[in-house]
Order: sequence, then C-alpha cells, then structure tokens
Amino acid sequence: MSQTWTFICASEELLPGEMKTAFDEVTGAPIVVFNLDGELFALEDQCTHEEFELSSGCIDTTEGSIECVLHGARFDIRDGRALCAPAYTPVPKFPVKREHGGIWSRDDRD
Repeated sequence: MSQTWTFICASEELLPGEMKTAFDEVTGAPIVVFNLDGELFALEDQCTHEEFELSSGCIDTTEGSIECVLHGARFDIRDGRALCAPAYTPVPKFPVKREHGGIWSRDDRD
C-alpha cells in the first residue's frame, strides 16, 4: 500500500458539486475527487462495468451519485457502491484530505 499522497488541486479549485481528477503518483490509478456539499470523497475514476472514466459523467448532488455516460451505471459518491445495473461491483474508494491549501488522495489498495 502506498503512503504517498497525490496532489489533486488547490482547495479553492474544487467547489461544492464539482469534481477533479488526477493519477496516483505511485500506482498510476485514475482518481476522481468530489466535493459534495463541502465534504470530499475520492473514488477510482473507472466504471466497474466497462472500465470507462466516471469523471465524464454527471453528478447528482441530491442523490450523491455519479452516472457513467457509457451505459448509465450509477455509483454512490460517498462509498463507491453500485446503485443500478449494469454495474454490480462497487468502485474502489480512496482516502482524501485537505492539507497545506490543497486536496490530496492516494490509491491505498494492497
């Protein structure tokens, strides 16, 4: 498991209802960070149904979900769980933090 945090963006660059992407500095995993009403959440930026980037989709801030534009699978931003078919497998959730004026995340999988 990597202990190296990846810089996503400056804190002021990620407003409520927005998302930002980056690639983990160690593993190269795509990361998408969401600001949901001031709370930050990070997921792997890849739909578990067809390996397409979730960041191309639309955020539903009321439901707290992201919809993959490829086939309409939806995932909970807070925990990565699949909310509807055609996806059944959750998206990996990553830690995220605010520190030194920035937003940071990392691929913490073994």
